[in-house]
Amino acid sequence: MSGRLFGTDGVRGLANRDLTAELALSLAASAAHVLGDAGALAPDGSRPTAVVARDPRASGEFLEAAVVAGLASAGVDVLLAGELPTPAVAYLTVRHGASLGVMLSASHNAMPDNGIKFFDARGFKLADDIEDAIESRLHESWDRPTGAGVGRVRALEGAREEYVNHVLGVVTTPLSGLSVVVDCANGASSSVAPDALRRAGAQVVAIHASPDGLNINDGCGSTHLGDLIAAVVEHGADIGIAHDGDADRCLAVDASGDVVDGDQILAILALGMHEAGTLAKETVVATVMSNLGFRIAMEQQGIGVVSTAVGDRYVLEEMQAAGYSLGGEQSGHVVMLERSTTGDGLLTALALLTRMAQTGRDLRDLASVMTQLPQVLINVRDVDKSGLDRSPEVRAVVDAMERSLGETGRVLLRPSGTEPLVRVMVEAPSVEQARDAAEAIAAAVRASLTLSD
Repeated sequence: MSGRLFGTDGVRGLANRDLTAELALSLAASAAHVLGDAGALAPDGSRPTAVVARDPRASGEFLEAAVVAGLASAGVDVLLAGELPTPAVAYLTVRHGASLGVMLSASHNAMPDNGIKFFDARGFKLADDIEDAIESRLHESWDRPTGAGVGRVRALEGAREEYVNHVLGVVTTPLSGLSVVVDCANGASSSVAPDALRRAGAQVVAIHASPDGLNINDGCGSTHLGDLIAAVVEHGADIGIAHDGDADRCLAVDASGDVVDGDQILAILALGMHEAGTLAKETVVATVMSNLGFRIAMEQQGIGVVSTAVGDRYVLEEMQAAGYSLGGEQSGHVVMLERSTTGDGLLTALALLTRMAQTGRDLRDLASVMTQLPQVLINVRDVDKSGLDRSPEVRAVVDAMERSLGETGRVLLRPSGTEPLVRVMVEAPSVEQARDAAEAIAAAVRASLTLSD
């Protein structure tokens, strides 16, 4: 790995190549030392404890062993929760008074990848400065505990049941009469999502819920909706739900097989909370990539929208800082802060189904609260992204396109965080308008910022 080890969602890479057992062990031990020095591990002087879980991918088996070894060698007791969604780790960390939560997953990535996500004692992902401190101390010499000082390891009995009972708390109206197809991506939701949905009263058809360590996200889940769409239509279901590998995302499909994305789900939940008087400050948090149609719809309903950088961690940071209760992304990461400290795909699905049961309205009708504007995205490669803000030529074309679109469209330019690439996104009343504007801006970026050979 090159550059900063931690990305927007933990440490991620090709398992056993980029993310090795040695690195996993060192990360776990370093996290214990950094958090211990900061007084975040067992501040009352008791032995610190960590909750550890993983998704079903094969590499998680040896990486889990390495993480456990690193934690225990640093004097941290470990509670093994097994194969569970990422949000379950966040919840169980708080519920069991643990000092640290660790999830082994590469989310929606293909099976050969894996990752490590850390949660603090409050169930939140670690701040950037803590992650940087962990990285800086990876190879530091330290005094190892011996004898009774080493950490102990035991299974966290009943972890699955505790998490299912927790998410079922969002169901205030039985889901009786609703038929659901759920695509578990052969991932971490396979053992919990069908069970929770059935216990809530729904009729459930589960697909891609037989993980074998190799088939996670393989042509299924929230990034591959074809099988879910076909199954919803085949079974005449009211709704389809798609999770990703670690089940922190939820996308949906209506009875006709049309996709309902994260923006639409967020709009449905925001309106429900608004009507119930539970939407804090009558505001929802979304990223800059949320469709303009979402923002227009919220404004029409008297709901404010606060924008953040792309990434659910930035959504959450804004929610925490300002006291908002609901936020999310187009990708299906939805955070309901009063019930979860991170995106929770199963909680989101149950909240969405509860809204259907409460209102007696189908998903297509509920999703009609917003009209999605056509969106065109062009990735302009091999350009000097650092010069984007200094180019008068690009600025002139962007200004011209923004004037032509007025209030009916939107232009967004985003430099990539990892590549010499600028993303040009345009939303407009028609695909043609969006494409023409995006191509004009992309041409200006190429002309002004192309890197010389």
